Amino acid sequence: MFSRKREPKHVRAADAPPSKALADSLVADGEAPAPETGPWDVKHAPDGVQRLDLGSLQIPAVEGVEVRVQANPDGGVEQIVLVDGDSALQLGVFAAPRTEGIWDEVRAEIAEAMAADGVSPLEIDGRYGIELKARVNTPDGPADVRFVGVDGPRWMVRALYQGAAASDPAREGILGEVLGGLVVVRDDEPRPVREPLPLRLPKEMAEQGQQAE
Repeated sequence: MFSRKREPKHVRAADAPPSKALADSLVADGEAPAPETGPWDVKHAPDGVQRLDLGSLQIPAVEGVEVRVQANPDGGVEQIVLVDGDSALQLGVFAAPRTEGIWDEVRAEIAEAMAADGVSPLEIDGRYGIELKARVNTPDGPADVRFVGVDGPRWMVRALYQGAAASDPAREGILGEVLGGLVVVRDDEPRPVREPLPLRLPKEMAEQGQQAE
């Protein structure tokens, strides 16, 4: 649903207030203060936190959360899913303009794709702004999903909750803590808007995979 191509219509400041991370990056003097909550841009990431380094995305290590990473033979990460009990959280991070958020536009396209499949998504207010919630058909039967987007300076994090945390945001639990503790490392390379930022397996995990093969 996310990869559908269409002409970009980047969201302007007048369309919706920017996220905290993005607003802080636009401070007039160019030196943004540290935000109070994450996901964090790497320049504001708190010290002293153990994290799984996947390149453009660093995931805080939280006891009880299982991290499932799907990678290609070259070690490039193609999917990240965090699991806690009967809830799951799939993560993605994408390139965005420096001064514009893209979550509003992306959310509208996800909703449009769902509607084309006969699904009626619902917009709800969440911790990071407007979220998208829906009940979709899966091979295992109907299931709840909830999309959350966070615009940052030149990046956007897209999070997809499934299971209990999707049907009831109050049940996010430690998965919500992990989302709030993410660190995005945006390189200086110019990238097309919405291009996935490069993710890679940590050296230790890559070596373990090679040994298993």
